[in-house]
Amino acid sequence: MSDLATPPDGAFLIAPDPADPRLTRAVAGVDHDSRAVEIRVVEERPLTIFLNGQEIVTAMTIGDHPRLLAVGYLRNQAMLRADDVVTSVDYDDELETVVVRTERATNYEEKLKKKTRTSGCAVGTVFGDMMETLEGVTLPPTTVRASHLYALARRINTQPSLYLEAGAIHGCVLCRGDAPLVYMEDVGRHNAVDKIAGWAFLNGVELGDKLLYTTGRLTSEMVIKTALMGCPALASRSGFTGWGVEIAREVGLTLIGRMRGRRFVCLSGPERVVWDADPDAVADESPRHRRKSAQEGFDDG
Repeated sequence: MSDLATPPDGAFLIAPDPADPRLTRAVAGVDHDSRAVEIRVVEERPLTIFLNGQEIVTAMTIGDHPRLLAVGYLRNQAMLRADDVVTSVDYDDELETVVVRTERATNYEEKLKKKTRTSGCAVGTVFGDMMETLEGVTLPPTTVRASHLYALARRINTQPSLYLEAGAIHGCVLCRGDAPLVYMEDVGRHNAVDKIAGWAFLNGVELGDKLLYTTGRLTSEMVIKTALMGCPALASRSGFTGWGVEIAREVGLTLIGRMRGRRFVCLSGPERVVWDADPDAVADESPRHRRKSAQEGFDDG
């Protein structure tokens, strides 16, 4: 597995592009004072994912990084194994399809019959046997510094993004230490984390010393996906579900939520947190981001 050099001058390896005209459009409406307004809204479009000759799923997505989303989805559903050799990833913009081909012959017809709906946005799905894949997961021991959490939140919250431009979207950021590396957004947090998983898989990036930051709830599926990716820490500005906390504790995942300004809560792995920062010395969240979060309801997103 390869690793990453720290990007120069704190730059992201991949960052949102809110200026991309394909991702948002202007819509006219009327506000609470009966005044004409025009706001930007996020686009949604379908993406059908094939593995070799088999159709797997159609996901609603904003349409950026379709190849990464397809590979990450298949990897996080355990349809792509860690040792699989991907021979091609072909995207057809007109047909809105991605076909992932592997050296190994695959047939997941029976597994697809066990597909169940989850609480996630868009088409987040988890398969009936997905929990079984966690039985052999051992996450590497790692520490999370409070000072790094504050630095990450400050940098991520001020990064230009579709969230700040139009809202109605979730973000996931792969981080190392106090440096955010890869920032993905989508209408569902599951799509965003799948894009990161696809990027890591295709680039052979080891995640054992990384932290995954998300704007969405810390649900069981988010915890499972993070653990299956081999990432030992997951943090969010939003809250927890009970099952998410239980699974995190079982697999040794450090789980931190409600990261707002000076505050955060750790419900799994507090012994792996280094308390090296004085909260009173940390700048509070910007009024713009605080208002945006309240409007979008990220505590429940």
